[in-house]
Amino acid sequence: MLTVEEIKKRIPHRYPFLLIDRVIELEERKRAVALKNVSINEPFFQGHYPDYPIMPGVLIVEAMAQTGGLAAGGHDGRGIPLLASLNKVRFRKMVVPGDQLKITVEITSFRRNVAKANANAEVNGELVASAELTFALAERGEAF
Repeated sequence: MLTVEEIKKRIPHRYPFLLIDRVIELEERKRAVALKNVSINEPFFQGHYPDYPIMPGVLIVEAMAQTGGLAAGGHDGRGIPLLASLNKVRFRKMVVPGDQLKITVEITSFRRNVAKANANAEVNGELVASAELTFALAERGEAF
């Protein structure tokens, strides 16, 4: 299990863009499961939407990407996992304040410096979003 402070040692994201609060499972290069507690105090709820707050889908995808970055590894000096592509992104239900997102990312292949993964986000055991993610492990400053 990783706390938010331990997560910050492994990925470069910081508030307000660090979108996972805790990692409850981590098997590097294979799988990660993270939690995000969705609070009405999130900055994005000020404009999305003030009278009907819904977590933006792109931020759910970002939470999946951050979880996938932990699963892909790279914090051990083998490069930084950067999101390279998204496929088959689906949003099935709204995520609202008070929900807890459970994000599961399974690495399906790892070749050279490219990891492919399947990601799911659930609330109370119900699927709210899914995607296929591809990560490129890059050195700092390196473009792909």
